[in-house]
Amino acid sequence: MPARFHRPASHSHVFVLCHALPITSSSVRFTHTQAVVVMAASTLMWSIAGVVTRHLESARSFEITFWRSFFTVCALVVLTAWPAVRRRQPVMRESGGPALWISGACWSVMFTAFMVALTMTSVANVLVVMSIGPLFTAVLARFTMGQRLPARTWATVAVAGAGIVWMYAPQVAAGAWGGTLVALCVPVAAGINWTVVQRCQRHGQAVDLVPAVLIGAVLSALATLPLAWPFGATGRDLLLLALLGVVQLAIPCVLVVHCARVLKAPEVALLALLEVVFGIALAWVGAGEDPGPRVLAGGIVVLAALALNEILGLRDRRAVDTAPLPPQSPDADDIHPRKRSIP
Repeated sequence: MPARFHRPASHSHVFVLCHALPITSSSVRFTHTQAVVVMAASTLMWSIAGVVTRHLESARSFEITFWRSFFTVCALVVLTAWPAVRRRQPVMRESGGPALWISGACWSVMFTAFMVALTMTSVANVLVVMSIGPLFTAVLARFTMGQRLPARTWATVAVAGAGIVWMYAPQVAAGAWGGTLVALCVPVAAGINWTVVQRCQRHGQAVDLVPAVLIGAVLSALATLPLAWPFGATGRDLLLLALLGVVQLAIPCVLVVHCARVLKAPEVALLALLEVVFGIALAWVGAGEDPGPRVLAGGIVVLAALALNEILGLRDRRAVDTAPLPPQSPDADDIHPRKRSIP
């Protein structure tokens, strides 16, 4: 049976992982409270990328991306592939065919563009641009898959768009918008990724996203290796980049997969917004990177619009969950209970 179609949750890292289940099965099962705590901790781990990058000594641009992707591959092999091999289980239970490799290519773009953008513009700029990923995905799904969007989502697109324009108008006028354009590649790739995976699931073909993330990290490392050579990273840089690959990316990606089995989509979306807050705060306190009043004001508008949209979505979903089923006629041919579909 094809998987149910879900609208995207917030944040580029999160909504692809969380709304493309089934993913590689696992015995790990959180309670709701545990899932909330782990999800919040995962966003904190994601948010350290900016501040850690600002403390690198010699590594720059594509070399940063290469080492982060390299260490992510190593960590994911240890966390996912090696345990499956030891249990004599296939690493990819449901490969997803070509969609798996398309998804992996999208992850590769996301990994690469995110780190390169951090070297070109401020942490706040990158994180706020990434936060609009769900809106781009929602519009893409509307025109490629015919998914109807509620009025509140269109309103969110308009408000968030106004906030983005307010933030970046001076940069565009000054011609300093290269980093923002590179950061924009992250939500675009995430939207394509999500759409491809959902189309496969609607046709009954699941895509195992943990291997897709692994493929993405491998492709990112291979693509940036020639551009990163010759290496200039110091030993301290390598330790920090290993921290990014393992703690900032690999571990939270695996944890969020398990959280998504317990939390509803709007809950995941709201918690995912913490990455933007944590990331800007850490870069401000830990690296002295003041985002400036214009970025703060525009970012607050964008995040408030996204948060309100998800809160209303959570309310609507709970209303559907608690609504009584309509009575069935005793003469109905279908004797099975009706199933509610959750938008």
